[in-house]
Amino acid sequence: MAYQHIKVEREGPVTIFTLNRPEVMNALHSPAHFELHEAFDAFAADPDQWVGIVTGAGDKAFSAGNDLKHQATGGEMRSPPSGFAGLTSRFDLTKPLIAAVNGVAMGGGFEIALACDIIIASENAVFSLPEPRVGLAALAGGLHRLPRAIGTKRAMAMILTARRVSAAEGKELGFVDQVAPAAGLMDAARAMAKTICELGPMSIRASKEAVYKGLDEPTLEAAIRGQNKYPAVAALFTSEDFKEGPLAFAQKRAPQWKGR
Repeated sequence: MAYQHIKVEREGPVTIFTLNRPEVMNALHSPAHFELHEAFDAFAADPDQWVGIVTGAGDKAFSAGNDLKHQATGGEMRSPPSGFAGLTSRFDLTKPLIAAVNGVAMGGGFEIALACDIIIASENAVFSLPEPRVGLAALAGGLHRLPRAIGTKRAMAMILTARRVSAAEGKELGFVDQVAPAAGLMDAARAMAKTICELGPMSIRASKEAVYKGLDEPTLEAAIRGQNKYPAVAALFTSEDFKEGPLAFAQKRAPQWKGR
């Protein structure tokens, strides 16, 4: 479908989601949230789409987060059940998402990146949860995902000072996987997506689900004993790909994954 505030492009099994409001540094308002909700729903339901890349339009911002000017002038600020950007409260997406952070990732913009599985940042990327500067709080997942990603004390030092963190420091802290030149950011994201697509998509989904659900279990034993009950793990065991992988190995050929 046609979107007004985002762009969605498919390159083989990879879907690229672009936040497309560069005039406001890709800050998001209610219509953008609902467009993203629909786009991520379509991605999740499409068996031919295996990996997603999320980025921002222009060369200045990934996303400045909540569109405060829209809010201040009385604009509607509803979010869909899937949360900010149709993503931050979406807990059932087992397909991997890569955040290609091309500039400022502030507030909700940082929360979008944290809701993805891998963050690749351009050299000019800047991350922050500055909500307390305007009397708000990062309640779209940032206050919970950041401590889980880098540890409580380091996260609190960022959260309680609202300070800005460079891409290089983000990598040092551990929430950024790669730092790329601005001109090569999407190449790096596509290369990562290509590497993932070479692997069994059912295996990738099962792995993602097992990691996140396992982290929510009270003990390591509970995580290991309970993992076969997770939907994506159960789907792996009954999939065509579960047979194709060992067969391709035995026949010394590249596997022909179907993602089902």
